[in-house]
Amino acid sequence: MPIRQFKPTGPGRRFRAIPTFSELTKAEGKNQPVDPYKPLLNPIKKTGGRNNKGRVTHRFHGGGTKRMYRVIDFKRDKYDVVGTVLTIEYDPNRSCRISLVEYADGEKRYILTPIGLKEGDSVIASDTADIRPGNSMPLRSIPVGTTIHNIEMHLGKGGQLVRSAGVGAQLMAKEARYAQVRLPSGETRLILLTCHATIGQVGNPEHENLSLGKAGASRWRGIKPHVRGVAMTPRDHPHGGGEAQSPVGRKKGPATPWGKPALGAKTRHNKSTDKYIVRKRGAK
Repeated sequence: MPIRQFKPTGPGRRFRAIPTFSELTKAEGKNQPVDPYKPLLNPIKKTGGRNNKGRVTHRFHGGGTKRMYRVIDFKRDKYDVVGTVLTIEYDPNRSCRISLVEYADGEKRYILTPIGLKEGDSVIASDTADIRPGNSMPLRSIPVGTTIHNIEMHLGKGGQLVRSAGVGAQLMAKEARYAQVRLPSGETRLILLTCHATIGQVGNPEHENLSLGKAGASRWRGIKPHVRGVAMTPRDHPHGGGEAQSPVGRKKGPATPWGKPALGAKTRHNKSTDKYIVRKRGAK
């Protein structure tokens, strides 16, 4: 996916870098992407960051361009049925591209597009599938050292890990009932061998090189301005107060507006799943 750089004709374009979308499937006879497959579209209701009581539970969230949700097949439970990639499409709800797959029985589903998957390629979910990008299979059937994505944590729940643009996990080892998988964060985790994963690295790796360039591009995405704690009053934030600009300066260290440790402090406390972590992310 090539990146388009703008000439600095104004402050908003000086550092702006956007994708060219050249890898997307074009509509027949037109120089624009194909329309999404309507039966797999669902509306997204905007909440403005508020819960069912009208209270803000997600700060700095609201507005943004209206978009439709594309139903993605994370489970890949269409077993032993060959599918053909019809189109490569843009999904406004995620950083990677998606592929519309038509199976031999006529059913169509969206899947995440890994690097190397093109229009006309065949994909399949099977215990005996070939080790090719886009094929899905249990971890017990995948050779050690293979790059994988869309990894299940619970059998039948669907892929929950490694779904962002450009990321890929590596199958490190197999022991008894578990596989050791090294995630993009550096964490090595135990996952049941019966859980499924998809072969390959997620596509659109140039996503990390994009630059919004202006505040308005964040507002299009439903992201409102984030107010710094040091700019608030002491009653609104633990970092607030002081004459003019002041550092955090708390004995207990940086905190959220509700006093929870922040800015790098470890807050993970989940004893029930700690036993599945072989190596923590960031460990030396």
